[in-house]
Amino acid sequence: MTTFPKAAVIGNPISHSLSPKLHKHWLARYGISGDYVALQVTEDALEQTIRDLPGQGFVGINVTLPHKVNVLQFADQISDRATLIGAANTLTFREDGQILADNTDGYGFMANVKQYAPTWDPKSGPAAIFGAGGAARAIIVSLANAGAPEILLSNRTRNKAEALRAEFGPRIKVVDWVHAGDMLETATTVVNTTSLGMTGAAEFKVSLDALQPGTVVNDIIYNPLRTAFLNKAEAAGCVVVDGLGMLLHQGVPGFERWFGRRPEVDEEVRQAVLA
Repeated sequence: MTTFPKAAVIGNPISHSLSPKLHKHWLARYGISGDYVALQVTEDALEQTIRDLPGQGFVGINVTLPHKVNVLQFADQISDRATLIGAANTLTFREDGQILADNTDGYGFMANVKQYAPTWDPKSGPAAIFGAGGAARAIIVSLANAGAPEILLSNRTRNKAEALRAEFGPRIKVVDWVHAGDMLETATTVVNTTSLGMTGAAEFKVSLDALQPGTVVNDIIYNPLRTAFLNKAEAAGCVVVDGLGMLLHQGVPGFERWFGRRPEVDEEVRQAVLA
């Protein structure tokens, strides 16, 4: 009996995920025999599911909300960046039974911004980040490693932002949510990592009046692809980058590990995922 490698994305909920479209497109594009599925997994079933998957022919999984932190406790090896970020979004099941955990969210963020804002220099000035969840953790680490001189951070619940400052150090300056718009006066990079503005979520109401022309502005939301946040930034003369590319690029390292081919992120992939 011939078997082919399988991978999956796990989360709760999971029906919204575009990862199956992405990986199935790559499998077809490169003529690879394999499959990629979405699995809704509750917190109670998380460990058992992860332990059972290798025996069912799975070579790895992507991990999304709310499991990115908890999966670390089931890993035998954790990459330096996953350790630093404190969360994993990519697990690889090795033939010797070991589970490797990695975080490719920061890689996906950086590759996306560089693709659509090729002259962007993270060292050019402060970065302003809205939100203090798992994606913000990965983006903070990436920006710090890329030389951002200061990271201004604002979250609706201030103590979550303070916790990240305590963890990642004095380069982070926490700003009260009621004054979050003030971060934009000096920022040369601005990122929304919150769910505000997503289809079905509350709207993003922080004033963007202080945005400076030429600032690189990214919203990691990709549903809708063009958020009100990005539209306002574009009207202010900013260079805007949507969130879909982060999803596409973060999938590259996992696909390469599981299926043995490094996939390309190009317009064809974007259109296939959006179709």
